[in-house]
Amino acid sequence: MQRGREALEPEPIQLTSILIVEDDSAMQARLRMLMREVAGPEARIDIAPDLASAGSLLREQRPSLALVDVRLPDGSGIELIRRMQLDSPDTQAVIVSAFAEEETILAALRAGAIGYLLKDREDIELVLSLRSLQRGGAPIDPMIARRILAMVPTAATQAPAETVAVPSLSGRELEILQLVAQGLGNRDIAERTSLSRLTIEGHTKNIYRKLAVKSRTAAVHEARALGLLE
Repeated sequence: MQRGREALEPEPIQLTSILIVEDDSAMQARLRMLMREVAGPEARIDIAPDLASAGSLLREQRPSLALVDVRLPDGSGIELIRRMQLDSPDTQAVIVSAFAEEETILAALRAGAIGYLLKDREDIELVLSLRSLQRGGAPIDPMIARRILAMVPTAATQAPAETVAVPSLSGRELEILQLVAQGLGNRDIAERTSLSRLTIEGHTKNIYRKLAVKSRTAAVHEARALGLLE
């Protein structure tokens, strides 16, 4: 059962097995060192320099976390994250890239990435971001977060070239989504609405399905872009 992946509140990740998908040898060594600091000496860390080897390791090892570069020799890391939903659905993915274009960021989040970090950050910054995974956080580089927030009013006010069907959320679903946008977790939402946590999770599954997203950040962004949230 993958309730943690489907609910809007991320579950903490047990970093027992990590896959680093990166073709640059220096960056491979750096990420291995950082993950060893975060996950400890007992964690298994595998390196894949391309999509082909990453796909094999995902099916064989089913890692708890994959750190994925966007541009790889044989394709896009974002496509790999999409394939994870079938090949290794329990693996959480975080982009670690030098690229921060808006289209790339949104594509990664919609594919299922729970975080987006930039390679040019200091080691201590990346370590702190990656450690947040162990507390159920979604590590987003501050500059990326600002870009996402900057996109929201533009997307909400820009006149579309053609009519876009807006998903129909129930009143309860909208209420829950508004509380999520305020930063509340499922437990707090359950207390606020006097509903059980299982009921909240059921509603959040419907929100994910209707908005066609797979992460907490993407759900809030998509709802604001569609004018469902202010």
